[in-house]
Amino acid sequence: MKTPRIMAWVAAAAATSLFLTACSAGASDSGEDAAKKDSMTIAFTAEPVNLDFTSTSGVAIPEALMENVYESLVRVDGEGGIQPALAEDWDVSDDRKTYTFHLQEGVKFSNGADLTSEDVKFSYERVQKDWKNALKSKMDIVGSIDTPDDATVEITLKKPSNTWLFNLTSLVGAVFDTEGTGDLANEAIGTGPFEIEKFSRGQSIDFTARDDYWGEAPAVQNVQFKYFKDAVSASNALKSGEIDVVSNLQAPELAGEFQSSDYQIVSGTTNGEVVLSMNNAEGIFKDKAAREAVMHAIDRKAVLDTAWAGYGELIGSMVPPTDPYYEDLTSVWDYDPEKAKELVKEAGIDGEEFAFTVPNLPYAKAISEIVSSQLEEVGLTAKIETQEFPAVWLDKTFTEHDFDMSVINHAEPRDILTVFSKDYYIGYDDAKTAKVAEKADTGTEEEYISGMKEIAKTITEDAASDFLFLFPNLVIAKADVAGIPANRVSDAFRISDLSWN
Repeated sequence: MKTPRIMAWVAAAAATSLFLTACSAGASDSGEDAAKKDSMTIAFTAEPVNLDFTSTSGVAIPEALMENVYESLVRVDGEGGIQPALAEDWDVSDDRKTYTFHLQEGVKFSNGADLTSEDVKFSYERVQKDWKNALKSKMDIVGSIDTPDDATVEITLKKPSNTWLFNLTSLVGAVFDTEGTGDLANEAIGTGPFEIEKFSRGQSIDFTARDDYWGEAPAVQNVQFKYFKDAVSASNALKSGEIDVVSNLQAPELAGEFQSSDYQIVSGTTNGEVVLSMNNAEGIFKDKAAREAVMHAIDRKAVLDTAWAGYGELIGSMVPPTDPYYEDLTSVWDYDPEKAKELVKEAGIDGEEFAFTVPNLPYAKAISEIVSSQLEEVGLTAKIETQEFPAVWLDKTFTEHDFDMSVINHAEPRDILTVFSKDYYIGYDDAKTAKVAEKADTGTEEEYISGMKEIAKTITEDAASDFLFLFPNLVIAKADVAGIPANRVSDAFRISDLSWN
């Protein structure tokens, strides 16, 4: 189905700029005094299967819990900068291996326990020992953790690292109470501004602001994340007043319906690389020639315009422009269907059918239709299998690696080395990049940036997968909602910044 690019006021989200179009300030549909509102309902698409991101992959859980329920020692701001969180400040040794964090005063967990350095030590050692989430590897570099007093944590790395402090802003940096990990799938005990009042699996999460939060109190006391299977339902819920915000509109062509003084449209950028992933380890795409055929067969601009109404940005790699080592690699693989046909014949796969497993998410389903059509034109036949997300896709495609091709928005920040490692679901042979990554991480800042650029280019040139576009952050909300983040460059959807005008 071809979807035309919507009105001229719709612009693609840019990497280094953002805009907020508030159609006008106006009263909400209910007409009640906005200043007295103490609740807000926000629509999301991908719901958490549980509350335990230590054992369950995917962005849905940290999106809901990080910075709302759980906090790290540090956090990342909307421009990608590292800011204090549970640590009020920190020092780094001359050899760049030891980080000394000084904890904020008066921090309590939602169960009433005081935050101490022992909780930090417990949490980070637990990442190394007990976590099942593949992102746990971000903590492998930690050699030892010492707690000289209740308010001080000394973390010594095995070697200097340019990436570790940033990694600490992600879910691996979450600090748990030493007595609060007994039932993580159903109970979240953190230091954040909210606690979970009710978790209705597959439907909603109800958050309540904490009276004893150590930081600035949230403006909205009760927030509900409500999960919708499709964008039309979410849009209708906004029109009817059932919800107040659509967190990331999953059908951009619907944005035109909200061009009125009752609503605002916020458009920015994210970390989300929409990846047409190919199984490098086995099956039809183990052959590089087959992967190269796909790279030449895909008209990415047409995919972006048709499947996502022109929103987003072509980037050509697994690196968003908000990262310091971004380089425009869109020219590495040009759209050349004739060359793709030659490579299909060279690989001996003309007319061969392959498994294209697609999560039942709006963007993935829309993309699969046009991609399958483009591949068919060069002699590749995709057998589309729609899988429930997250449960079935995470089990079959992600965990069991039972797929040839898939499409997914990889939303975790700076995850190129995780996604393109030999043990990850894509099965990329990282022999060429592992040594470069190690040297880059321990080197100077300039060496880090140049090394990571080399890695990104190597992965792209290897046709490891096709990087279709950078997913935009497109939020639709009532006109009197304030504090909406234009850019989404972390795991979290931070709700303490939201308020009513």
